[in-house]
Amino acid sequence: MGFLISSLLDIFGFGIGIPVGILVGFFLFVYSDPKDVQEQDVRPVSQLDSSTLVDILPDLPFWVKNPDYDRVDWLNKFILNMWPYLDKAICETIKSTAQPIFAEYIGKYQIEAIEFEKLSLGTLPPVLQGVKVYKTNEKELTMEPAIKWAGNSNIILVLTLHSFPFRIQLVDLQIFAAPRIILKPLVPTFPCFASLVLSLMEKPHVDFGLNILGGDIMSIPGLYRFVQETLKKEVAKLYLWPQTLEIPILDATTGATKKPVGILNVKVVRAFKLLKMDFLGASDPYVKLHLSGERLPAKRTTVKRKNLNPEWNENFKLIVRDPHTQVLELHVYDWDKVGGHDKLGMQLVPLKLLTPHETREFTLDLLKNTNISDPHKKQRGKIVVELTFDPFKEENELSSGHLNGYGKKESRISRNSDDDTMSGAGLLLVTIQGAEDVEGQRHNNPYAEILFRGEKKKTKMMRKTRDPLWNEEFQFMLEEPPLGEKIHFQVMSHRSGFGFRSKESLGHVDIDLTDVVHNGRINNKYHLINSKNGQIHLVIRWKMI
Repeated sequence: MGFLISSLLDIFGFGIGIPVGILVGFFLFVYSDPKDVQEQDVRPVSQLDSSTLVDILPDLPFWVKNPDYDRVDWLNKFILNMWPYLDKAICETIKSTAQPIFAEYIGKYQIEAIEFEKLSLGTLPPVLQGVKVYKTNEKELTMEPAIKWAGNSNIILVLTLHSFPFRIQLVDLQIFAAPRIILKPLVPTFPCFASLVLSLMEKPHVDFGLNILGGDIMSIPGLYRFVQETLKKEVAKLYLWPQTLEIPILDATTGATKKPVGILNVKVVRAFKLLKMDFLGASDPYVKLHLSGERLPAKRTTVKRKNLNPEWNENFKLIVRDPHTQVLELHVYDWDKVGGHDKLGMQLVPLKLLTPHETREFTLDLLKNTNISDPHKKQRGKIVVELTFDPFKEENELSSGHLNGYGKKESRISRNSDDDTMSGAGLLLVTIQGAEDVEGQRHNNPYAEILFRGEKKKTKMMRKTRDPLWNEEFQFMLEEPPLGEKIHFQVMSHRSGFGFRSKESLGHVDIDLTDVVHNGRINNKYHLINSKNGQIHLVIRWKMI
């Protein structure tokens, strides 16, 4: 009986309550006075109090907090539009990279299979909160973006153990990082840089949840902090500056000449049983020699008059850039006073046959050309040469010293001036990159001159410019390090037409080479004397045998 009475009261209350509620709500909506919507208090950052500023400071982008960072909203819009395609491309790369790693663990620890059930980085792309670009004297581009990414990624990895699948889901992935990206060296071949060098300037912040069997194991007390610290430590060991990750983009030789790696010492000893080319009398032989792939003029011996068995005993030094592929070319000619010189023969010597620092004598049969299977082959005589390949010392060999009081390595050269490393032959490489703000009174067609030990060299002339870019390299082979010596640079301008005062000096500077010998390399811009604002950009290197 009580149950029936309570049910009737519930039905009666529900039937009366709904109409009464609707009626009261209608009268309140119609007859109540509306209130004005209050506007939010929007104030500049400079007017906020200290407590409010501290709360919002972590969320401010880098270009607000640091004037060195540039705002890159346009790049963020580009990434946002490209993100659906970048997401698929990155996920495919992750799958292809992880597949061989997973294959190593299949069959071990009772693991039967490892595969991605779902792999998506979500719809929210990373955001660049600013980019800092550095200006350097090197042929490279250095930038530091500030990256924040709080994505809605969906990553599920299925691990099959004893035929039972374990699903591991990565959720709420957040990454805050400040990497340094270096594009180097810059080359005139698309995409205009040969490699990409990455490093982290500070430990990254990585936050995520890990669901296993439906539960987030990162909520276990103490585990979250342990994983965070371990992850930061391991990433820092690999990529925290000065550790770097270099990703090759182009072949190292693409668009750029190889750096010198050593010197080939050639001694042209003698030749015998040469062909008689002159109708009246014997031949007047001389030898021209150069390395393949070099644009420098060929070296040549003296002419031995009327001699079919000449002896020269003359020494030459040639710059080697690739001892594995370069070849020494020897050409013997008969000198003629009138007309072209007749070719007596030639021969090739691959540098890969040489052992560093070991002298080797070659007695070579002279050939008409490089075609070994020539059916008209005849005896053209022989030539005897002695070859020695002396590679340059590595930079770490020259700088291998003890740590001084400031934590820097002292150069072995500077610590002991009487050491053997102070003596010996070497190569002085001078690269004139360009000049800035060089202005002449009558014309601006600048070129640069180098004067060193009485030898003068000059760059090509650039017409009608105050900021010429030459990027030309000059080489000086020396028997001793140029300690205490100076090299003279002068920027000149040449009138393109005829007239008086066709040449004009735009400034000069003298560089002491002692620092170059001690440090191995300098890369600086120097102010030109007798120039208002002119500067010249020089890279000078000393390579010791």
